[in-house]
Amino acid sequence: MGRSEAQRIGSLDLIRGVAILGILVINITGFAGPTGATLGPHIPVRGSFADAAVYAGAMVLFEGKMRALFTILFGASMLLFIERAEAAGRDGDVLQLRRLAFLLLFGWLHYILFWWGDILFLFALAGILALFMRELPVRTLVMVALLTFAGWHLGGTALTLPEVHAEEQVRLDHGTPAMQQADATFRRQVAANAQREMAEYRLGFVRQAAVKLGERPFWLLEMTWPSLGETLPLMLIGMALYRTGFFSGGWPPGRLWRLGLIGTGCGLAITLEITAWMWARDFPPQAMSAALLYWLALPHLLMGLGYAALLVLATPRLAATALGGRLAAAGRMAFSNYIGTTVVMTALFYGWGLNLMGKVDRVEELAFVLLAWALMLAWSGPWLARYRQGPLEWLWRSLTEGRRLPLRR
Repeated sequence: MGRSEAQRIGSLDLIRGVAILGILVINITGFAGPTGATLGPHIPVRGSFADAAVYAGAMVLFEGKMRALFTILFGASMLLFIERAEAAGRDGDVLQLRRLAFLLLFGWLHYILFWWGDILFLFALAGILALFMRELPVRTLVMVALLTFAGWHLGGTALTLPEVHAEEQVRLDHGTPAMQQADATFRRQVAANAQREMAEYRLGFVRQAAVKLGERPFWLLEMTWPSLGETLPLMLIGMALYRTGFFSGGWPPGRLWRLGLIGTGCGLAITLEITAWMWARDFPPQAMSAALLYWLALPHLLMGLGYAALLVLATPRLAATALGGRLAAAGRMAFSNYIGTTVVMTALFYGWGLNLMGKVDRVEELAFVLLAWALMLAWSGPWLARYRQGPLEWLWRSLTEGRRLPLRR
């Protein structure tokens, strides 16, 4: 066993494995349909009751929660990387900055070559900002994170309330002519964008990349701003948790149980209430957009922390099982699994592959999720038995170090 393996924190790998699998439950909608499909089960075409139920279930248990979990882990892993570098006599901050710079490049290539829903670019930018705050005291880190998080999402909620109110008034037939016209225009735009995107995704590989380069080269920057107020605070919270020993046995079990049960329970209650409100109104697109960006931020944070605490508690026993070992292996290869999932899913749904775009409903999407889960759990362990890292993890680390690192064991 090498030094890097001996220094690994088991809970980080296992939780990362759970998160990378769980994220696909949400991302599958973005692979199988246009971006508007993320706003509800009736875009681009009206779904069945079963489709709505699948969408609602994913919204309650996975939407934002897996992303929060993964973001918290990213913040913690940044500090772990720096500590290991400094223990080896290297400049951890410089190496981490180079690491994030290459992640920016990977994210941009991921978007141009494959998928609009890349998260690596956002993580890299937020990580660079977090890096400059890493030496703040733990309490200051948490305070900055919570104030930024609350201010960002309360401000966003206030800005979106007029549109949501107008949408609700139109639904109740109380809307003014201006409200009705604005609502109709918004819905037409969503439908038109969905058809345009689906036509684009049915193009060949080279033509899709050319369209992105020619028409939307700065898409990732546009997408980063609305999400920065969630991503950066969660990374700071991950840093604070790491420094308090949250992932390595520094928290007593009683405190972990309280955080796990209260965080998960309260977040679940809020999410259920919002989901029920949306379902009763047929998932109105303006309200759904506001909810996904702002309203659900608090339950995302609560359930992300709750899930993390419960998984830390479960790690000693779960890691000793075959399933736990496979989850940890998938977590150690999260980068390769994330990009690999994109390659497989776009090959299935896009025009350069099997062209299944728009031909799979929400219930059928679950089969593709299970397929990807099986692939990730099946290949990660055997690969790591032969190689030190996942292929993309190795490439990323070699680029960061500026030299070709050994891969085979």
